[in-house]
Amino acid sequence: MFLAKSIAQKSKELHIDELCFQDNNETKLNIYGKMAKQVAFKLNPELNFVLTSDPVTAVSDADYVITTIRVGEDEMRVRDERIALSYGVLGQETTGAAGFSFAMRSVPALAEYCELIKKYSKSTVKVFNFTNPAGVVSQTLRDMGYDFTYGICDAPSGMLRSFAKLCNADPNEIKGECYGLNHLSYFKSITLSGREIMQELIENDEAYKKTDMRYFEKSLLQERKCILNEYLYYFYYREKAVENILKADRTRGELICEVNKSMTAELSKMDIENDFDACLEVFCKWYGVREGSYMASETGVKKNSVWKFDIYEEDDGGYAGVALEYIKNAQSGTTGTMIMCIPNDGAIFGLRDDDVVEITCDVNKDSCIPHKIGEVDEQNLEIIRRVKMYERLSSKAIREHSRQAAVEALTLHPLVNSYSLATKLIDEYIDHNKKFSFGWE
Repeated sequence: MFLAKSIAQKSKELHIDELCFQDNNETKLNIYGKMAKQVAFKLNPELNFVLTSDPVTAVSDADYVITTIRVGEDEMRVRDERIALSYGVLGQETTGAAGFSFAMRSVPALAEYCELIKKYSKSTVKVFNFTNPAGVVSQTLRDMGYDFTYGICDAPSGMLRSFAKLCNADPNEIKGECYGLNHLSYFKSITLSGREIMQELIENDEAYKKTDMRYFEKSLLQERKCILNEYLYYFYYREKAVENILKADRTRGELICEVNKSMTAELSKMDIENDFDACLEVFCKWYGVREGSYMASETGVKKNSVWKFDIYEEDDGGYAGVALEYIKNAQSGTTGTMIMCIPNDGAIFGLRDDDVVEITCDVNKDSCIPHKIGEVDEQNLEIIRRVKMYERLSSKAIREHSRQAAVEALTLHPLVNSYSLATKLIDEYIDHNKKFSFGWE
């Protein structure tokens, strides 16, 4: 729905004449795929919109591919998180131990898609990966030689847009210098029309109510002298996050699983093509429940905005907006600034050149070059390097099916930080994923 809306809105401007959605779940393809097709048709009837369950059809002659998959679906995520929580370890699927389990399933599936893309897509194809845990997945795909893949996330750009709204400013006038890893990044500078405003934001009490600074205390940002990615909540408030999740009646994964099951069950009884408006109301009802609970159980902080979906209202596009921004820059012949997950290439001192980082970069039709950040705050770098080592070892473990590397990875992870816990978690995750992963030693 969101992806179809964003692409259809920009399709004429970006000369996109065909859009193909692929899902190997026929039930979901016939519900959500058909809804997406309706949305695209309303916005651009000339756009050739194809639905398929065949991946070869989906990637054939493609210029760009966006991957967002969930191997094992919601039920596997629920168990990923509950296994970690049973040991008192954060189960969040991107930053927590559960992310490793998710990556065990995600990477092999994405590698299969990448091989098909190499064979059937355009030779200049670019793949934008949104599948979590994006940090581990992006690093592993690059380590496997898929240098046409880029990790994307809408959290940093979304935070910048929230600052623009706070300042009643045009989002295009807000710029940020971001560095770190996916879901573990810092803004060292934020400007509005060229004027530095980061310190003003840190001191602005309204920013802690109306933006994703809401998850942090002002004293922390004052001490760090920078603005934090929302997911750093799990690192700076680790014990609070675990306590809040354990006290909640259900985990994030369990809530999403319930919402998706209920929504799919209700929509499966409806006529998508002939009663689209009623179907859209059902979708909005359930998705509103999902969005309204975002990070609420973990932080104890609820968003005060009401979620809505207007087909015709122009929006930021979410993660699709990041991919579309890349396409716009590539087509325009000019250089644009974006935040993406790409190899460090000397940008952040203290990291390897081939470390995939989340960073502000310059994008044009020929290249994607990270901004030179240089030396960064020592404490921030310590967390980044520790998690980067976890991601490197996770990549090695998944590529080589190495239990030893997997144990080493979770042992070093700041949110696990224990050999004995890592050993137990990895043994459970290997057993949990045996249907999807083979040959682990």
